[in-house]
Amino acid sequence: MRFFTSVFVALALTSCAYDRSNLPAVEEHAVAMPDTFSAQAAMDVLLEGGNAVDAAIAAQFVLAVTLPEAGNIGGGGFMTLVMEGEPAFLDYREMAPEQATRDMYLDENGEVKPYNSLFGARAAGVPGTVAGMWAAHKRYGLLPWKRLLQPAVTLAEEGFKVPQALADNVSWYQQKLQKQELIGNFSKYFGHMKANQLFRQPELATTLKRIQTEGRAGFYEGETAQLIHTYMQENNGLINKADLTNYEAAWRKPITVEWNDYEVVTSPAPSSGGVAVAQILGMFSERADDIEQLEHNSAAYLHLMAEISKRVFSDRATYLGDPDFIDVPQAALIHPDYIESRAAEINLTAISDTDSIRPGLAESEDTTHFSIVDQWGNAVANTTTINLSFGSGVVVEGAGFLLNDEMDDFSAKPGVPNFFGAVGGEANEIQPHKRMLSSMTPTIVLHDDKVKLVTGSPGGTTIISSVAQSILSTLYFNLDAEQAVNAPRFHHQLLPKDTIRVHDGFDQQTLNKLTEMGYVLDKRRFGDVHLIKRTAAGLEAASEKSGRGRSLVIEKDQLANN
Repeated sequence: MRFFTSVFVALALTSCAYDRSNLPAVEEHAVAMPDTFSAQAAMDVLLEGGNAVDAAIAAQFVLAVTLPEAGNIGGGGFMTLVMEGEPAFLDYREMAPEQATRDMYLDENGEVKPYNSLFGARAAGVPGTVAGMWAAHKRYGLLPWKRLLQPAVTLAEEGFKVPQALADNVSWYQQKLQKQELIGNFSKYFGHMKANQLFRQPELATTLKRIQTEGRAGFYEGETAQLIHTYMQENNGLINKADLTNYEAAWRKPITVEWNDYEVVTSPAPSSGGVAVAQILGMFSERADDIEQLEHNSAAYLHLMAEISKRVFSDRATYLGDPDFIDVPQAALIHPDYIESRAAEINLTAISDTDSIRPGLAESEDTTHFSIVDQWGNAVANTTTINLSFGSGVVVEGAGFLLNDEMDDFSAKPGVPNFFGAVGGEANEIQPHKRMLSSMTPTIVLHDDKVKLVTGSPGGTTIISSVAQSILSTLYFNLDAEQAVNAPRFHHQLLPKDTIRVHDGFDQQTLNKLTEMGYVLDKRRFGDVHLIKRTAAGLEAASEKSGRGRSLVIEKDQLANN
């Protein structure tokens, strides 16, 4: 099959000359999105002849307008792709500014200062989203860039009807800022938002139009870059024009592992998630057969996964960081011999002592994720974030977008947990131009060289659990897409000691067994899974009912009549 070449770059802002004559027979389109606006925008692009990457770009910019908790142009993320049968991975994670220093969040006594890496301009890393979408379009895009930006421009300029959940989140966040006496401009931009009423963002619309017209330069150069630079100077931030000019998204080799009869394509460093998911699946396969009649979400299943997770998160804290700065031993961490040796340590009948778990070699949770499969069988799993809900809580004056607070994902001090309770070490210490460690894990699973599953979730460190369990739920326990995204999930990450975080919906007898074993149960929901599964009957797409997402599948007969 023909590969999407750079011939489209010259035409990216105006028209498209892609020849579809060699493409295979039409199949279904499917999208699983975190809100209805992005779902409609993505599906419209697919129906217009765009591919999965085109749809992802349109959705990404729409989410910057309609999902301000996490959708962004002021943040970054990861994109896992399978295009023309070839896996790829795009890292558009934020970077530390040039002026960042290792101890920038410590006080005179060497202790971590609360909130400094979480709120305000100084908490922001250099945004990567626009550069990432531009890079994806240059390599794979079919439809013109201007066309893909238009839905976001329209929604920002003309407004969108505010969902009740978004209005509630804005109200909650304003109260949080007031309670903690954090002064910023969030209320100026979002304080007048009301449920079921039109909400317009004129400054953001203007910024999006510059990106629409000028591409990457519309954000990292010119007026938008100057607005960011000025805002940083006036508000104790670090990002300057040079940081913006020098930012580049990075194409990296994805992690690919064989698991059962599947090929799992997932995120490499600076994501910790791909290594973690590969380790979880590998150790699970090593020990699952040792449990008689292992049932989905049984106490035995939760205990096994908790035992696995202790070891996974111990490795994460020690070995993982930005591969442009440190030697990340990815191959060693997912090697079958290593997986076998770690699995052999697992105690199937009791909780392993947390203090004895050591590395094995000699993230609010308002990130967001979406999954796309186009009519040619291409797939995109994209996870994007500004870290906590509404990021750093401040908007670039004149540009209208929220800044991330991703600097908290660095290790401010070795051994001190970040907001998500993840402990880091020197591998993830702050350095200029370094990408902070992430748990984002957009993942695609192949079977017989065809896309079988596209999955991902927000949720900080709980992303790893959501993704691994979505794979096990669909491909090991044979749940359908709807069952898998709505099944109660659980999470353990070594610390807090012997604590399993659980959704509502677990059988009380199961919970009682875990408590009897010595586990502490933290009953809080996490994540928002959006996945697509291929079955013998066709594609299934599902978004969690607890969120405000939407999934759509357009079947073959509908495409033929389109």
